[in-house]
Amino acid sequence: MAEDDVVVEKKKGISWLMMLPPILFIGLAVMFMWGMKQDDRNALPSTREGGMVPALHLTAFEGAEGFTQDDLTSGGVKLVNFWASWCAPCRAEHPQLETLAEEGVVINGINYKDDPANARRFLTQLGDPFAKLMADADGRTGLEWGLYGVPETFIIAADGTVVKRFAGPITESILESVIRPAIADAASR
Repeated sequence: MAEDDVVVEKKKGISWLMMLPPILFIGLAVMFMWGMKQDDRNALPSTREGGMVPALHLTAFEGAEGFTQDDLTSGGVKLVNFWASWCAPCRAEHPQLETLAEEGVVINGINYKDDPANARRFLTQLGDPFAKLMADADGRTGLEWGLYGVPETFIIAADGTVVKRFAGPITESILESVIRPAIADAASR
């Protein structure tokens, strides 16, 4: 038999490289399906919940009584609300903050990266629900607290433990389903 007559039969089969894309697709699909079944896909994780209030690096807010870290780690339940006059969701949540303040809930406000004159005008127009108020002009405290943006509200227990962090505007339904239960939880500690 001559060399030319030798026919090498190639095995026909599927290369492992051809299987890689479907395997990757199935893996991603499984991860996405698992993620969609989580309890609250909109909740942002917080490393602050369960820990003590972080450091404060704030400046005075003209015409308002300020607060310190000691104020947040003693006394009763309190809220810390990061807000700004340029923030439309802050304007939307303002009536709920006013409701809480009228009920006697202590709300400490932190005006975040805002022009002081605009912030004062905001409170003059909408009302001032804050028992005490400070400014975070450079955003350093926001960084320490793990802020994603404004508005964000932290519910603090009497001993200074962060019980709940809520990112976003407090609507009437959020007030009833998230904020009030967190205040009750903080009060029971």
